[in-house]
Amino acid sequence: MDPTGCKVKRYIDLSHTIEQGMITYKGLPAPVICDYLSREKSRGIYAEGTEFQIGKIEMISNTGTYVDTPFHRYENGKDLSEIVIEKLIDLDAITIQADYRHGIEVGKSFFENKSLKGKAVLINTGWSKFWRTDAYFENHPFLTEEAAIYLRDQGVSLVGIDSHNMDDTRGNSRPAHTLLLGAEIILTEHLCGLDQLPESGFTFTAVPPKVKGFGTFPVRAFATLKA
Repeated sequence: MDPTGCKVKRYIDLSHTIEQGMITYKGLPAPVICDYLSREKSRGIYAEGTEFQIGKIEMISNTGTYVDTPFHRYENGKDLSEIVIEKLIDLDAITIQADYRHGIEVGKSFFENKSLKGKAVLINTGWSKFWRTDAYFENHPFLTEEAAIYLRDQGVSLVGIDSHNMDDTRGNSRPAHTLLLGAEIILTEHLCGLDQLPESGFTFTAVPPKVKGFGTFPVRAFATLKA
């Protein structure tokens, strides 16, 4: 509580920092981050003692911690601009513990006997410890097709994971993306910090820019712990 006796909310950042040269997905380019207008050059434009920096970034939409919307998988699916804010902010959330050291398949059994309807389901595998290493891209934890069907049928709102992909990238099928995005369930990949969360009693927010014609974009994802 603060000095007035009011309860204070606590926020936990669940996003990776986007940095110059950072590889999110092997085979896809890293972001290029630079000045469009440097502070030094701005001094010749503005009054003495006044300076600004305008940054420039060139990147693919699958960079850092991001959300997937239906358009990412389906041509006629909703894109970033068509997702209502209620599906992205202050979602009642739960954490699922699926330690990668006990196996990389996150199956249906992890979600059974849980209250799931309308929830943001965040899967904590511990894989984010390998972020920005070669190990991050190979043999990572993933959601099985059976689990994706179960989550869809239980009516979850969003599914997030702290791994390289929601699906098993050792093959070329993507059942979790297909099933969940087909049901307009938002996905969030490359989360971090999930080990700081309780099992329940918090909300999840992950809001991207409102971009027409994009299905994926980086977010500042965070949890709000209820006071």
